[in-house]
Amino acid sequence: MAKTNPGRFFEDYSVGDVLTHAVPRTVTEGERALYHALYPARHALYSSDMFAQVSGLPASPLDDLAAFHVVFGKTVPDVSLNAVANLGYAEGRWLVPVELGDTLRSVSEVIGVKQNSNGKTGVVWVRTRGLNQNDEAVLEYVRWVMVRKRDAEAPAPETVVPELTKVVPPERLVIPEGLDFSGYDFALAGEPHRWGDYEIGETIDHVDGVTVEEAEHMIATRLWQNTAKVHFDLTFRPEGRLIYGGHVISMARALSFNGLANAQMIVGLNGGAHANPCFAGDTIKAWSEVLDKAETDAPGVGAIRLRLVATKGGEPFTLRGEDGKYLPHVLLDLDYWALMPL
Repeated sequence: MAKTNPGRFFEDYSVGDVLTHAVPRTVTEGERALYHALYPARHALYSSDMFAQVSGLPASPLDDLAAFHVVFGKTVPDVSLNAVANLGYAEGRWLVPVELGDTLRSVSEVIGVKQNSNGKTGVVWVRTRGLNQNDEAVLEYVRWVMVRKRDAEAPAPETVVPELTKVVPPERLVIPEGLDFSGYDFALAGEPHRWGDYEIGETIDHVDGVTVEEAEHMIATRLWQNTAKVHFDLTFRPEGRLIYGGHVISMARALSFNGLANAQMIVGLNGGAHANPCFAGDTIKAWSEVLDKAETDAPGVGAIRLRLVATKGGEPFTLRGEDGKYLPHVLLDLDYWALMPL
């Protein structure tokens, strides 16, 4: 009797399935140090206990995207081990800051399935929650993945495509308890630009670029315990190991510090698409567009909605061609809410 796990294929999913993912993980200063080593991550709230305490938090929490990667990585063996590609995200919310020493685990529910016209693959939608040791949800999001079929002749399941909100309403954003930017130190944060300095429609070229190396990608993907075959096995995708999309997200977010140093905390993920594959040797650059702004009830804290675009060349501020499709140099199109001092 086989004891190994070949992973789920498209025909193995049914709407309503609840997937309890292994293995819980206690996060420590080690995860933070490795995250900051892999990316030029330097937002002050995630770098300094003192800065976080002046901002009303007990200590500097684990970076928002590091928490996302840990929760995401748990889901891979059950959701995307046999994926062709991760397609998109929606309805993401960070609910409770992750403190060093917290133990995280993940649970997903299948909320949609749709076989593709080629009969060889299908799309699976899951809603994932990351939970801490107190069974508090620390974050939640929906993602959809294209997954191979084990048997192309297997009957297609009934199509269920979930209705997803395009934008998390500002009133549903969760502001960390105690967060207070009324004593915010702009000099220590790195830039003077506050919430009121940004205008809807404004675009920002983040200028800097980072070339992705094979070694750093492999370390990052292992760090998050992401076991998807496309990231490791060259025989699975002979044109090269596909760079984990989360690696691109974190690199672009880190690059966005230059121009958005005060967009301290990500609290909402409205949507996202990995537009084109990224491979080792590609140089990631980034630009942002201000999509919306909202006030919050927290003292000195505003919410800003941003589009973050990662590219591998091409002119900044170019996204789609005349046919409406993403241009070949676009790697990532991410729509998120962040918290910024007023």
